[in-house]
Amino acid sequence: MLTVYLSGEIHTDWREQIIDGAKELDVTFSGPVTDHAASDDCGVAILGAEQDKFWHDNKGAKVNAIRTRKGIADADVVVVRFGEQYKQWNAAFDAGYAAALGKSLIVLHGSDHAHALKEVDAAALAVAQEPAQVVDILRYVLTGALPG
Repeated sequence: MLTVYLSGEIHTDWREQIIDGAKELDVTFSGPVTDHAASDDCGVAILGAEQDKFWHDNKGAKVNAIRTRKGIADADVVVVRFGEQYKQWNAAFDAGYAAALGKSLIVLHGSDHAHALKEVDAAALAVAQEPAQVVDILRYVLTGALPG
């Protein structure tokens, strides 16, 4: 069995594509809270309001980091998706954290991000462009079967 942490952008259905594609595999998935508002406001909702937006965000980032660190630490494989629309500094941080822990890292992004993410890609064991490729990697790791 593999435990896979799915990190990165939250604006597309890439996580669902991987989870659906891996239904027949012995894989457990986890990831960050993908409800953007809940993720942004978790710190102040739990620990109390902040007047300054910096401290509002700081509280949320730290509460989210508890979940992220636990998920990455427990994972056998970490998949980090960089989307097309936004700069995902948190995804880059998660990739670096996973690499520092010696986790098997799969990076997922389009070819237009290849240059910008060259250092992140260099730390990864695989760089995929489509969620289906991640599923194929997981299948190969668990069964030795090639796609197709």
